Amino acid sequence: MKGLCTSLIVISLLFVIEKSMAQDLDPRAYARIPVNVTVVVAGFGYLHGGIVTDATLPLQDLQAEIVSPSLAVVHSFSLSGKTAQASVALPYAWGDASAIIAGSRQSTSRSGFSDMRFRFSWLLAGAPAATIGEIAKAPRKTILGTSLSVVTPTGQYFPEKLINLGTSRWAFKPELALSQPVGKRWLIDFYSGIWLFTKNDSFYPGSSDRTQAPLGSFQGHISYNIQPLMWVAVDLTYYTGGGSTVDGVEMDDRQSNSRIGATMVIPVGKRHSVKFAYSTGAIIRSGADFTSISAGWQTTFLGKQVSRTE
Repeated sequence: MKGLCTSLIVISLLFVIEKSMAQDLDPRAYARIPVNVTVVVAGFGYLHGGIVTDATLPLQDLQAEIVSPSLAVVHSFSLSGKTAQASVALPYAWGDASAIIAGSRQSTSRSGFSDMRFRFSWLLAGAPAATIGEIAKAPRKTILGTSLSVVTPTGQYFPEKLINLGTSRWAFKPELALSQPVGKRWLIDFYSGIWLFTKNDSFYPGSSDRTQAPLGSFQGHISYNIQPLMWVAVDLTYYTGGGSTVDGVEMDDRQSNSRIGATMVIPVGKRHSVKFAYSTGAIIRSGADFTSISAGWQTTFLGKQVSRTE
């Protein structure tokens, strides 16, 4: 009975980590920046709340806490005369979950590396590759961008256990974005993407096949420049789909959820800044109804700036 209780709880913790991918709230992800710039980001995230996964599971009063420090590197460069970026992020996580099962409260925990993430973005229109000086003199324009995010199966994963920080599969998200300046201080962003998942053929107890349908992801952000390098944003995301099957049996976990949040970036000197973000579930059909708080320290390294013609 104890093993069954632990298994049911760890399913929920696994779903917290998997589903948080689709709930990224990332304002100004397609903002124009100078080329040949490298940014190192040390981040820290905290997730807390209740998660509803398969409605048929006998879980009551489920609560989970996940702490996730991470390190990321972003580099900008010119691609066919347009601004492009490549980034890699390596997160670490530890978490605790508890729930009432069969009348008694049970708990479990896990710690280790989560899946590594890569992202490539390319600003197709409105942001030709440029130096700092050229961007400062150029008028603000509408930007059309695209990106591809990739989540690799590099995180801690034990096939014989349900509590895992990795997902034992690949995930890909192609995305299109529109960034529209309004006046001198306002910026409106819209992103539309879809997560695509490969099969996990070593799902619990190690021989099961778990598949997940595509998961649509949509974001909207309104941000305001307090100062040239200080800004705040209100964020909203909606995601739908993503129902899963285990050995061909459909789970009751199709999503149609939304989250709302806020972001603030504060410069610290010329090369550093701190970023704070908060989000919480707004409308939840199925999935992760949790609160997320994060902070990151960003350090910028400026490479050689070669002037280009706008």
